[in-house]
Amino acid sequence: MFIKRALLSSIVLATALASTAFAQAGRDYISIVGSSTVYPFTTTVAEQFGKGGKFKTPKVESTGTGGGIKLFCEGVGAQYPDVANASRAIKTSEIDSCRKAGVKDILEVQIGYDGIVLANSKKGQAFKVSRREVYLALAKTVPDPDNNQNLIANPYKTWNQINKTLPADKIEVLGPPPTSGTRDAFVELVMEAGCSTFGWVKSLKDVDEARFKKVCDTVREDGSYIEAGENDNLLVQKLVANPKVLGIFGYSFLEENASQVQGSLIDGIAPSFENIASSKYPVSRPLFIYVKKAHIGVIPGITEFLTEFVSPRSMGSEGYLAGKGLVPLSASEFAKVRKTVGAK
Repeated sequence: MFIKRALLSSIVLATALASTAFAQAGRDYISIVGSSTVYPFTTTVAEQFGKGGKFKTPKVESTGTGGGIKLFCEGVGAQYPDVANASRAIKTSEIDSCRKAGVKDILEVQIGYDGIVLANSKKGQAFKVSRREVYLALAKTVPDPDNNQNLIANPYKTWNQINKTLPADKIEVLGPPPTSGTRDAFVELVMEAGCSTFGWVKSLKDVDEARFKKVCDTVREDGSYIEAGENDNLLVQKLVANPKVLGIFGYSFLEENASQVQGSLIDGIAPSFENIASSKYPVSRPLFIYVKKAHIGVIPGITEFLTEFVSPRSMGSEGYLAGKGLVPLSASEFAKVRKTVGAK
């Protein structure tokens, strides 16, 4: 009995010492990584939070959703981020990686909605495309136009080869890398949707999902799709410099640069604030932040930062984030998120 008590006391003491070491070696600011799409929203909240004077302004880094969640999941402690921005929901495989590294309790906070746009310079021709046409433009292999039960290497070099009403310009699209949540969402909402307009391919999803994803998700590598990194502001600059090139990024960057770039109509619907809020625009998605619960109460200010983030003045329909291009949650969704965070 004495040995068991001594062992238990040792475990309690070790845990207390570890927690104390974490606190003593801790940062005095919040560390945030992740999505380039969510970055401007979180940065805005961080700046507002820092102005309060009680806590330091959080450090926000744009690493891409996948890269950010990987950093977030590496462990518990001051050397690891507290919050991950994400332009898609966290994957089961990522949750498993977190757990293996000791990150067992994660708070998911949906902050609003965004649309993914296919945009070009206002000096160029406005595009009106279907998701099927975008799939045919960007997939590595496509159904053979002479016998679409067969797949062939993508033969399309110009947009008008896919649809005569489209420009005769070379297919050249600047888009996010595989680590980006925008890339994940684009593949799911555009590529897979366009691919599924071919009935025999759609039927693959139920019988051979791996092949379905290979056919629908694999982007061509012959120069028509160009990985442009995680800096969406730089991508916009490249579009302005070359009116014949298109780019893929979040609606907020279209809104921010509306004087220079224009969003394409996709399946006949414009990427507008109203169309995204109503889910009428077909390429809409939720945005999130993920918080490491083990860091709450250890790294100063996390609870207060979350309270600011989910406040009506921030995320509300008339909040300052709406002014930055974030499409707000519905009233019921907003109330649920505030309850999850414990905001009063």
